[in-house]
Amino acid sequence: MLSNFVKSFLIVFCISTAGLSGCLSNPAVFDKCDDKDNCLTIAFETKEEYQNADENPQQLADRLSEILGKEVEIYPVSSPSAIIEALRFGHADVGFLDGGAAWLSWQIYGLEVLAAEQKADGRPFYNALAWVHKDSDMALAAQDEDNSTDPFELMAGKTSCHTAALGSAGMLLPMGYLIGNGYIEVVGDPNEIESLEDTVTNHFSEDSSIPASGTTYYKYKGSLRCLAEGVGDIAFAKDPTVPSYCGNEKSSDNEAWCFKGEFTSVDDYYALPTFGKAPSHPVMFNPEFMDADNVTALQNAFAQMNNESSGLDIFDNVMSTPGMTITNTTNHLGSYGSLIEDVPGIKAYFNDKYNLD
Repeated sequence: MLSNFVKSFLIVFCISTAGLSGCLSNPAVFDKCDDKDNCLTIAFETKEEYQNADENPQQLADRLSEILGKEVEIYPVSSPSAIIEALRFGHADVGFLDGGAAWLSWQIYGLEVLAAEQKADGRPFYNALAWVHKDSDMALAAQDEDNSTDPFELMAGKTSCHTAALGSAGMLLPMGYLIGNGYIEVVGDPNEIESLEDTVTNHFSEDSSIPASGTTYYKYKGSLRCLAEGVGDIAFAKDPTVPSYCGNEKSSDNEAWCFKGEFTSVDDYYALPTFGKAPSHPVMFNPEFMDADNVTALQNAFAQMNNESSGLDIFDNVMSTPGMTITNTTNHLGSYGSLIEDVPGIKAYFNDKYNLD
């Protein structure tokens, strides 16, 4: 057995070398600004500990500090609602939010967008659309040069495959578009989010797939699988879904279910016209506390990081994005908001989700 002295020594040694091959993980510690009048504060959802130092948002703060010539401080928060509150009351200058939280904070508190994370293909959005079989009546109508039949009108009575009960591209955007453009009538109370499921099953089919988390047909992969396996006639998803899961050059990289039943090749999948754009995570700010000069300076800093390998590494490591797109509120969130606002109970749902007044 180890003596008490040896045990004590090992404990002290382990704590003192916690960052080296791992007795303990390093807790997240962020530098504070010495001069609050020359400081940019970033509200960021942080981890208690970072196993990889490159993932720590302090890396982002340090590089922005070098470019901007001012101190940059990470303001750690635990939720999107905390980011919104930090921006609302001026505790932070900027913060990263998902599309739904960003849209709601814009609508309720007037927060605005100055940049947005990019998707893997470099776009700050992806298109929400419906995948169908190329020989379906919907696909044939979409390809008809005479435009005599609207493919969206042919969706009534079909079995639909959704990504989740409240997925963005797999539910909210297509349903918002179809309701807003008169293809679908809301069933139930238009102010209650619970009416959405009844609206789906009434217009499409009682057998439509609205999967729960962790089930076979959950998320984009599951929605497409639902279509491929013949469970449904329509897969609501995003535009890269088929290429990602079924369009790889190596057949071994494709999902085993891609080419079963009526789908014998990737060319059998057909994308109907898009319902609209689902925005990536934007960088939000409060114009009451951040003036135009500081907004422009930060946009220029992001643009500079886009053009340097070290900056791209920071974006990838810290935010899992290949780069940042400089944009504004209307361009990034405008079309998204105009679509989802017709979903029954959507504002109340987001209010509850993000715990806003």
